[in-house]
Amino acid sequence: MSAALYLCLLSWYLHNSAAEAELAPPWDVTMSTMNTHYILSWDWDQSAAGSHNVTFTTQYVAKYKLKSKKKSLNWSTSCEETSERSCDLTACNLHYLGIYMLRVRANVNGRHSTWVQKEFCPDKDAAVGAPTKVNLVPAGSDLDVFISDPLTSTNSSMKEHLPKLYYHILYWERSVDRQTSTTQQVSSSANVVTLPNLKPWTWYCVSMQTRYDFYNKSSSFTSPHCMQTEGATPWWQIFVYFLGSLVICFLVMLLSLYGSFWCCKTFKTTLYPPNQLPTHFKEYLCDSPASDVPRLLTPESESELLCDNVTVCPEPAVLEIHNPPPEDFPIPSGLEPESSGRHSRQGSSSSSGDSGVYSTGGSSNLQQSNITKSFADAQDCWKGIFDSELVKMQEMAPDVKSQPLITDESTVDMSV
Repeated sequence: MSAALYLCLLSWYLHNSAAEAELAPPWDVTMSTMNTHYILSWDWDQSAAGSHNVTFTTQYVAKYKLKSKKKSLNWSTSCEETSERSCDLTACNLHYLGIYMLRVRANVNGRHSTWVQKEFCPDKDAAVGAPTKVNLVPAGSDLDVFISDPLTSTNSSMKEHLPKLYYHILYWERSVDRQTSTTQQVSSSANVVTLPNLKPWTWYCVSMQTRYDFYNKSSSFTSPHCMQTEGATPWWQIFVYFLGSLVICFLVMLLSLYGSFWCCKTFKTTLYPPNQLPTHFKEYLCDSPASDVPRLLTPESESELLCDNVTVCPEPAVLEIHNPPPEDFPIPSGLEPESSGRHSRQGSSSSSGDSGVYSTGGSSNLQQSNITKSFADAQDCWKGIFDSELVKMQEMAPDVKSQPLITDESTVDMSV
């Protein structure tokens, strides 16, 4: 009885061991790297699983931990039960100068294949990438090459991990046949490189690669970048540029002035239209002729205005004649002051003296009559003008009461 049980257990164990031995492990395990991007890839024979689904598990550990005397070794799992035949280890943040052991196995229905291990050192095994960006800028007859460093997975420069990284630059004169042109080269670790000894006004093409000599690493060459060099500017080109700038400035000023004039005209026409006033202004200024408010003349009212000639008369001169009284004249000696004595003389001397006094009195009366006549004529002239103006004012404003014309007739002072 015990022998039969032993045989059954032995056959079941051998069967399971044979089944496990039948599951083939992955093969052709390789690392695809670029700067700090790491991908572990492998291959596997699908016929070994038949119709069953197969998965893979990938783990890693630092190599120095394998030499530890501890019985339990903690492997870090990066990909577990995945159906892909690759595993990205970039997110594991492997130290660039470290050494790691990687392993992978296949899983089918709870059965596992044996582990396949691979040693990996980023500093030694990881490839270096080409420059991220290359720009060419002409500097006279030379060319300045601006180089951007290759970047890590965290967008930092690879020079942080490889301080002795440098660039190998090839440049040549562009032509139809590349083989006929002479290729020149220069190496530099700087990010700005000047290519000397170039011909002015000539096209040159540049291509470069990244190199690291310690492990003999080198990237692929970049695609060619071409740029034309410059030289001394000819005088005719300077003249053309100057003339063009003058024309452009003139056109700009002309357009600016025209635009300003047009904007001002439009603004004035919009806000202050010609010959147009608001309705309430027109009603207030045009419909109240009898009020004290000044009226606004319209084109129709201007035609109704009556105009007449105005005569301007000079102001008459006011003459004042003063005759001294007889008492002021001196009396000759021998004559009496009485009037009887004056009239008693009948001689020649008396007649001649009286005739002189009377002749003087007669001339004074004549002058007085002439002055009175001139004053009357001037007064009649001014009165006629004032009466005509008063009549016109009454015709234009019938509601205004006429005022009597006041004249001063006592403008002449007559003294006899």
